[in-house]
Amino acid sequence: MNTTLSQNLYLVKEHVGMFKAANNYDIYDPDTQQIIMNCREEKLGFFTKLLRFTDYKRMTPFHIEIKTPTGDKVLTVKRGVSVFLSSVEVFDENEKLIGKFKQQLFSIGGKFKVLDAKENHLCTLKGKWTSWDFKFVKDDIEMAHVSKKWAGFGRELFTSADNYMLKIDEKIPADNSIRILIMAAVMCIDMVLKE
Repeated sequence: MNTTLSQNLYLVKEHVGMFKAANNYDIYDPDTQQIIMNCREEKLGFFTKLLRFTDYKRMTPFHIEIKTPTGDKVLTVKRGVSVFLSSVEVFDENEKLIGKFKQQLFSIGGKFKVLDAKENHLCTLKGKWTSWDFKFVKDDIEMAHVSKKWAGFGRELFTSADNYMLKIDEKIPADNSIRILIMAAVMCIDMVLKE
């Protein structure tokens, strides 16, 4: 597992764009304001690009890679076409399946089961319908928290770009693979629930 995932606090900034098909993000260390990871959706097909500008945007497949600024792969997030509920796969830097997210039916605010590679339940990602606020919870214990950081009225009004703060609980060991799933989930929240 890449050592950049051993931190507990991350600022995720979506790239600004009026008419953009691909979702691209930069991930910062909030303390140093340095970019520590890049999230890019480079493998986007022609028809997927077209559908991203329609009401079918939430159904389109995605293939996102998160890398360090030097180009080392950290993780990959993939989803095929989603008709009703999303099922997303997460791979480590060696393309080994680490786990999955399965969207749950009839959840207010959004809810995903976070599963390991053998589909064992690790935790639940729950959202609030009143705000952009998501928590990773297991047995009523919060493992991580994602919240939207406001970018300012002009930027929010005229673009679809968002900023997110991810805080992982200090009790999660630095080498625990659930950190890969938590980082991947931030991208899934935006693409599956908030687009």
